[in-house]
Amino acid sequence: MVGFPRKALGAPATPVVTGPGTPRARDLGIPFIGTPGPLNAITDVTGVRVEHITLIEGEGALEVGTGPVRTGLTAILPRGDLLPVFAGWNVLNGIGELTGTEVIDESGFLTGPILTTNTLSVGVVRDAVTSWAYERLGPDGSLFVSTPVVGETWDGFLNDINGHHVTSEHVYAALDALAGTGDAAPDPVEEGNVGGGAGMICHGFKGGIGSASRRLDAANGGYTVGVLVQANHGYRPNLTIAGVPVGQEISDLMPELGEMARGGGKDSSIIGIVATDAPLLPHQLKRLAKRVGLGVAIVGGRGEDASGDIFLAFSTAYGADLGNQDVVSVDMLPFFLTDPLLEATV
Repeated sequence: MVGFPRKALGAPATPVVTGPGTPRARDLGIPFIGTPGPLNAITDVTGVRVEHITLIEGEGALEVGTGPVRTGLTAILPRGDLLPVFAGWNVLNGIGELTGTEVIDESGFLTGPILTTNTLSVGVVRDAVTSWAYERLGPDGSLFVSTPVVGETWDGFLNDINGHHVTSEHVYAALDALAGTGDAAPDPVEEGNVGGGAGMICHGFKGGIGSASRRLDAANGGYTVGVLVQANHGYRPNLTIAGVPVGQEISDLMPELGEMARGGGKDSSIIGIVATDAPLLPHQLKRLAKRVGLGVAIVGGRGEDASGDIFLAFSTAYGADLGNQDVVSVDMLPFFLTDPLLEATV
């Protein structure tokens, strides 16, 4: 993660996130299905890198343009480089936005990084990605990053969302930090009030960024599936953890609506990104993306009327050279061998 000093960008990052001493659910003995990777994060998939830019500043009454600020962005680079990868996407309920999906449908490729932020910052983040690509890669290299993938959820309950505090400088900082990291050792993914999740609420609790992974056994290929979510959805009574209706037992400590804009309730959204090193083609990755909705439902999400529940899956197994004019061959997993990957995604 990158933290910004006040004098540099005017919005210091002081998030509350998981760290080495912060227990995760498995550490507390909560039984989950499957075997996680070493980091239990999307970065267990070889080559995947994540960077957060977190903006937290101010308290008290809302003053548009000043704060309080509780927002940011999260950037994911599929292979530590900008080679296109096979991808597919799916929507559970579509009152939300994930840009660049028509190109994924038509070409089968994801080109460039994936970013998540707040709803009103999608435009500036998208534009900044294209500017960054042009400045860093030149006209030819930036051509394949001309339709960036940017997802959003609404943080207006906790954040001065109409103040537009996410800027192109933040996008440049995240992407510069990710550039050329493909050969570096994978890092844990900070979770909670960080990056694009800084101002999010989930099932009436403080939400934000979450990540996990599952590693298949050797008999099923030994592949890894990793997921990162920006969670800002869910109705408290529906929250279920490992089959236990936790939300029905914890009825206090509910968010109190003050002067900030409504959001972060049961009709808010979740963006889910799935990475795998399994050799899957775009139509198979779309099947993986569909399974994220099942995971959301198991925990208590219902895809409510005004929710934007949008999911994207990509494979790092093949990095395409779109300038290659030759016929190429790629591996793919047979249809009837994908069940373990689908289950791992859920």
